[in-house]
Amino acid sequence: MAVPVQYYLVLSAAVFCIGLFGILTRRNALFFLMSVELMLNAANVNLVAFSYQFGNLTGQVFTLFTMALAAAEVAVGIGIILVLYRNFSDVDVTKATTMRW
Repeated sequence: MAVPVQYYLVLSAAVFCIGLFGILTRRNALFFLMSVELMLNAANVNLVAFSYQFGNLTGQVFTLFTMALAAAEVAVGIGIILVLYRNFSDVDVTKATTMRW
C-alpha cells in the first residue's frame, strides 16, 4: 500500500512554513540561507509528489533543475556571507545597511 499524496503535501507545507518562519524571524544570514533551502526543498517535495500522482516525469525533471538552482544559490549566498563577515565581523544582516552608497 502506497503512502497517499496528501501526506507528502502536508509534509511539504510544514517544511515550507518552517522555512518562512525562519526568514521572517531571524537576522543571521546563515539562517536566511538555510530557510531558503528549506522552502526550495518543500517545493521539490511537492513537484515529486504530483509527478508520482499523475504518473509522468515532468515534476522530477523540474526538481533536478531546482536542485541545480539551489546549488548556485548556495554558492552566491556563501560569497555574500563571507563579505558580510569580512566587513562587519558578524553575519547579522541588519548591519549591512551601512554598505549602501
